[in-house]
Amino acid sequence: MTKMRRLYSIPYVIWLLLFVIAPVLLIIYQSFFDMNGNFTFANYQTYLASGKYLAMTVNSVLYAFLITVLTLLISYPTAYFLTKLKHKDLWLLLIILPTWVNLLLKAYAFIGIFGVHGGINNFLGLFGIAPRQILFTDFSFIVVATYIELPFMIMPIFNALEELNPSLIFASRDLGANSFETFRRVVFPLSLNGVKSGVQAVFIPSLSLFMLTRLIGGNRVITLGTAIEQHFLVTQNWGMGSTIGVILIIAMFVVMLLTGEKSKGGRRP
Repeated sequence: MTKMRRLYSIPYVIWLLLFVIAPVLLIIYQSFFDMNGNFTFANYQTYLASGKYLAMTVNSVLYAFLITVLTLLISYPTAYFLTKLKHKDLWLLLIILPTWVNLLLKAYAFIGIFGVHGGINNFLGLFGIAPRQILFTDFSFIVVATYIELPFMIMPIFNALEELNPSLIFASRDLGANSFETFRRVVFPLSLNGVKSGVQAVFIPSLSLFMLTRLIGGNRVITLGTAIEQHFLVTQNWGMGSTIGVILIIAMFVVMLLTGEKSKGGRRP
């Protein structure tokens, strides 16, 4: 049985080595070279000493935090409501369906919605409100990013709520707790693992968004993902781009450590 498990794990290990570990090692390796191919620590010195890159880092974390908070505020009630529905699988499928649509197509759809002559301004025009610049703003970027990330927050929370033992809720009611107290003391604490998984699934990708910053933010929203794209595709400074990539990888690991499930030590009775 052990030999069979090892045999089945070979494709996974090969995939992990080729498409996860090897790219990360290449990024780390490339970060120590300048544009002329010379080994240097100047890329990290430039990053740490530059107010521009530090401002991008703060912006990336701030945007990712706002997107994650908004996504969580929308997703938790949605997931909780879905667990109460009769045809929950059908509604869940409707929530997952947008993830099958290409990100670029969704971005262009929102360009049409938020544009000066788009759907929102046409609707506001019915009330005599002049067209407003909604596209290429922080607001439009955060709204679109939140919409795109919603399914990735709803799914883990929904799964965590579905796995709750109903007897715990009945026991809380029998002990005199009302609906709010039951939710605060029983439901929410037991669904925190789903919340943490959702935070990881949303916050980490939101740190490195670059397509939406260009199409929806109009380059007014500057993040580390935008800087990486510029260094790799425009300035051809792969070393600096890799350095920023290493910073993002470190930030992602920190987020995973903070939101990971902590093992509880202590003696067993």
